[in-house]
Amino acid sequence: MKIAVIIEGSTKRRNGDVAGALDGLGHEVFNLGMKNAEGEPDLTYVETGFLTALLLNLGAVDFVVGGCGTGQGYMNAVLQFPGTACGLLVDSVDAFLFSRVNAGNCVSLALNKGYGDLGGDLGLRHIFGQLFHGERGEGYPAARKEIQAGAREKLARLSLAAHRAMKDILPAMDREIVERALSFPGVLDFIGEAPPSELKSHILALAKERQA
Repeated sequence: MKIAVIIEGSTKRRNGDVAGALDGLGHEVFNLGMKNAEGEPDLTYVETGFLTALLLNLGAVDFVVGGCGTGQGYMNAVLQFPGTACGLLVDSVDAFLFSRVNAGNCVSLALNKGYGDLGGDLGLRHIFGQLFHGERGEGYPAARKEIQAGAREKLARLSLAAHRAMKDILPAMDREIVERALSFPGVLDFIGEAPPSELKSHILALAKERQA
């Protein structure tokens, strides 16, 4: 699985903890958001939410790990877009249930509220251990597997019906959000590796126009 880590400004100091907790799980991890590096542009949860939805709709990644101070803002930003199913995870039980029941493609972490300087990184390892272990969508309890799978399919169809396509949303968006997200170091290079699509062509054309 291709997993992107996309961290926003108020929680950038947790980036190392998040990326480190994903080590050894057998997935490709791409650290694309703020890395707490000196001089990097600041991203808010609005911009990381947009970037998350863009990468998922491009098929550039299979899953995104993000969050903000409480996890609420980032989750709500992500859910404004089509093709996203984001869960707020506080502990490993949330992670287990989200993976088995909801089988979404994005999670939001509370990386300030209740995080703690002692054991916060350990908590992340427990969360990811449950989130990325076993078969996603396998159901819990097992007797409700078919009902839960049906609900996920209905929710995906509802998302498509309730949202415009990403390529149609982009022209109506606040230009600053789009530009700040796309200009973050490494983002356009990563998008360039995404599978060919109309959305990818549109994004690269936007970037070329901005650079002209």
